[in-house]
Amino acid sequence: MTLRVRRNIDEMPGYVPGEQPQESGWIKLNTNENPYPPSPHVVDAICRAARGPLNVYPDALATPFREAAADVLQVDPDWILPANGSDENLTIIIRTMCDPGDVTAFPWPTYVLYESLAQIQDCRTERLYLEADGTWDEAQAQRLREQARVFFVPRPNSPTGTVWSPEALSRLVPERGLLVLDEAYADFMAGPTGIGLLKTSEFSERLVITRTLSKSYSLAGLRFGFSIAAPAITRQMRKVKDSYNCDAIAIAAATAAIQDQDWMRASREKILATRRRLVEALPAAGFRVTPGEANFVWTQHESGAHREICERLRQHRILLRYMRFSGVGPQGGVLDGIRITVGTDEQVDALLDVIGACV
Repeated sequence: MTLRVRRNIDEMPGYVPGEQPQESGWIKLNTNENPYPPSPHVVDAICRAARGPLNVYPDALATPFREAAADVLQVDPDWILPANGSDENLTIIIRTMCDPGDVTAFPWPTYVLYESLAQIQDCRTERLYLEADGTWDEAQAQRLREQARVFFVPRPNSPTGTVWSPEALSRLVPERGLLVLDEAYADFMAGPTGIGLLKTSEFSERLVITRTLSKSYSLAGLRFGFSIAAPAITRQMRKVKDSYNCDAIAIAAATAAIQDQDWMRASREKILATRRRLVEALPAAGFRVTPGEANFVWTQHESGAHREICERLRQHRILLRYMRFSGVGPQGGVLDGIRITVGTDEQVDALLDVIGACV
């Protein structure tokens, strides 16, 4: 008997996460993790939660976290929907909003999971093609605005680190759907986040912001994210989430993490200082760095041998993320390059010590 799966699942390639070696000794600069540990309060909270009543289900709405996050972001707790990583928030959004055949749109190149989630839901996908400087064609943007049920926009973008202005974003709000600002890297930005736009714009009820604790809060191994949206949207999204999508230990840890803003800011400042050093050093080895505002840099080498450079660095047990995007631009070109996570000073020094010999 031949196994039959849904047509769209059979045809999609599936999302491939970055390499995660299980043995020690690697310098991992490939998956945008924070190289510093989380707040000590997080570890204390995990220990307390582990001694708690783990035989009962957790708070289905993660109320302690919602209240703590609401205090930090200056919104009402009813605006916040916690999830098992912000990727689950993205899944909830598309399942809430899109019927099979509906259009989801996103800039391109970008986070490829948007396309995978649309394919799982059997949606049509449309790419807003980016120029080398991060701009787009306004006529194409207007056409997609008229069509899209969900328009995903990462801010900053991955892999380029590009940040689009509130004025540019306002021109992407779908006429009959949601603009989703994926702010996984927002804490590393120099300017204001989308929270101000959410609170003040005339389209605030057609805007959702997603955040993660994986990056600036050093909790990639825990899996916790959340969305911020008007209560009318959040109430609909609650219907779609798993009953108990965040476990008791994750809720306790995430609450402690977001309450310790001083620890997060100190970690962020170290990463930003190291990012400046990395950006300044790479051109000496023949790399061109795209200006960005995240905890990674997007770079291309004058030789174009990006895959080979990553393989040579791998021999030194240094992992970078080689990325290749097809279908770039209306003519269907190809873009490739290397995304480098900003690690500790020691990790970045180790990279810079050998990268010149690997190009």
